[in-house]
Amino acid sequence: MAVAPSRAAAAKSLVLLGMLAGRAAAAALRFTSAASTAGAPTSAPAGAAGVAGAAGAARGGEFSFEVLHRSRKPGSFARVGVIHTRHGDIETPTFVPVGTNGALKGVTSAQADACGVQLMFCNTYHLLVHPGPEVVRAAGGLHAFIGRRRPIITDSGGFQLFSLGDVARAPDGSALREAGELKSRSRAAKEGSPCLLSVSERGATFRSYRDGSRLLLTPESSVAAQKAFGSDIIIPLDELPSNDVGASALRASVSRSHRWMARSLAEHERDRAGQAMYGVLHGGTDRALRAESAAFLAGARFDGTAIGGSLGADRAEMLGLLADLRPALPAGRPVHLLGIADELSVPAAVPFGIDSFDSCWPTRVARHGTLLTAAGRFNVRGTAHARDFGPIDRDVPELADATAGASRAYMHHLLKQREPLFATLASMHNLAFMNWRMQRLREAILNDEL
Repeated sequence: MAVAPSRAAAAKSLVLLGMLAGRAAAAALRFTSAASTAGAPTSAPAGAAGVAGAAGAARGGEFSFEVLHRSRKPGSFARVGVIHTRHGDIETPTFVPVGTNGALKGVTSAQADACGVQLMFCNTYHLLVHPGPEVVRAAGGLHAFIGRRRPIITDSGGFQLFSLGDVARAPDGSALREAGELKSRSRAAKEGSPCLLSVSERGATFRSYRDGSRLLLTPESSVAAQKAFGSDIIIPLDELPSNDVGASALRASVSRSHRWMARSLAEHERDRAGQAMYGVLHGGTDRALRAESAAFLAGARFDGTAIGGSLGADRAEMLGLLADLRPALPAGRPVHLLGIADELSVPAAVPFGIDSFDSCWPTRVARHGTLLTAAGRFNVRGTAHARDFGPIDRDVPELADATAGASRAYMHHLLKQREPLFATLASMHNLAFMNWRMQRLREAILNDEL
């Protein structure tokens, strides 16, 4: 249920959110990418307020991060901030939907904007295989190619290689056989799966799912592809070990990831081109390895931190790991949690200072009938909704705008009849809900409640 804030709390939120909208112009806790180092931030002058908004994109085109407010709730690392990019500002904490092939399935860029999507995640592996970096470059970059004006983040391509194809390794790390298939056959037939052939110090060799050709992904080629895309935030190539890997193999994998990231950063710094690079924190559930990885990232000129790798078997284990990790992360850099952004994990992780979360989960489950509401998720396929003419979310009336006021009964009808419109409306609702939830979380932080 949505809970109405107190009059004083609401007034405070309105003032600070007005700043986020660019209605105020004063100094704040400002961190540029060149000054992103570990340690506590410098305090703003007495009486100074935070500033953000559309003006941020005009600041020389450079990436930067501002912390506008840190929660005063004891033990909380939660913060409200703004990431400035060449393509506009991103209010944090924020939800980042995933458009694997440069598209949110069934949702246009204009519709995504209307749902409040600030930052979109695209997958380098899929764009590398098709249409290819040169086609995207010729189009004027990924923003022009897909018709998006707002910020884009791309990964290195490594996640798809290592998560969708599992290589058996010899003690020296060399591949013994081709990738095992971790997807269901039906899904793999539709989407295709990379076939990881080998991993070496040079990079990862795989077979294209489109034409069977052998391709080599190196730290340098991954960065080159993301330069061609013109993404606002890029991720360096890293190795993603399986969850059941042994301690020695995990340590070797983390070391290789650090070497690959160092090469990626060197390639990136040849021409930053206004792009930011987030280093990836690895180490699985091994606290000591995670601490070593955090120290490595803090000592390098990364603009942000992306938490990757295995975070445990369940949400409780993930939160325990985040609690141990957070004090070791550079305070002046934005923190992104890779691949986790369901409506239950996000509010639980925000108090650990996570600034952005990406996942395809909200839109994927939407296409199968699961809709998110303030009262909890439900599947509209059930017959109980066949004659329910009320809004999708009874507690948040404004979310009805995302679906042009579609009722639960109408959504039930569209799903049962397999109308393509259902996927669009359901995805737009879940996107709007996630962004509504992030707005409420930002307000809670501003009021020192989270």
